Amino acid sequence: MDEARAREIVAAAGLPVAEARLLALGENAVFAVGGVAVKVGRGAELFERAERELALAGWLAEAGVPAVRAAEGKPRLVEGHPVTFWHRLPEAVRPTEPRDLAPLLRAVHTLAEPVGFTLPRRELLGGVERWLRLAGDAIDPADAAFLRERRDSFAPAAAALTPHLPPGPIHGDALPRNVHVGPEGPVLVDLETFSSDLREHDLVVLALSRDRYGLDPAAYEAFTEAYGWDVREWEGCAVLRGARETASCAWVAQHAPANPKALAEFERRVASLRDGDPEVRWYPF
Repeated sequence: MDEARAREIVAAAGLPVAEARLLALGENAVFAVGGVAVKVGRGAELFERAERELALAGWLAEAGVPAVRAAEGKPRLVEGHPVTFWHRLPEAVRPTEPRDLAPLLRAVHTLAEPVGFTLPRRELLGGVERWLRLAGDAIDPADAAFLRERRDSFAPAAAALTPHLPPGPIHGDALPRNVHVGPEGPVLVDLETFSSDLREHDLVVLALSRDRYGLDPAAYEAFTEAYGWDVREWEGCAVLRGARETASCAWVAQHAPANPKALAEFERRVASLRDGDPEVRWYPF
């Protein structure tokens, strides 16, 4: 789905498409239209996820967790695409910092399971096979086999972990990019990856950002101080980190057929995993 097709769906939903301003184009297309944000999903298979995301928004509102709020309680199916409506947030007052994420995660991590709908498990490694298949002949078959072996070893190891925190609802993609700092403070802006699993999943994300993606150690320390615990102290951290690194490599692989920079980054990441070097810097592409 490109922007042109997404705009056709916005128009079919009865909205003034000439006034629609594109905010994001990725897994969904998101437009600002008047006082609402309109999210267009890629296909009908995402309708159930859209329903759950709206249910999540209501659940978080009842629990008092700062997050985006739905403008309509049910998704619409428009020409085979789920369309959801959200209240627009005020302009950000400053860029988001890692420490802004901490109180939101603490609030989510105190919640019991929701009533009325079920959160899925965090299938961190669930996409590996699909991403490697999409990569096809663009990547070395030995690299694909290596990642499949890592997946097959980390999956049971992760399932056998003894958590430090009580398991339950998690955000699932706990990065500063999924937080918006408005006049009233930080709010969560992406609910699609919410799941129920080890709370440590949410904390390993920034630990890996510190070690692999160049996050300032001082910013990471500010995050752990605000949250109240550093997941790196937990003996299971290396397992969840390894699983996430495996998934991240495979995710890059799917872009290799059409993007030489993605192929180069994929090869960099795989080499660092083969060498067992936890500090080789990883980059966007």
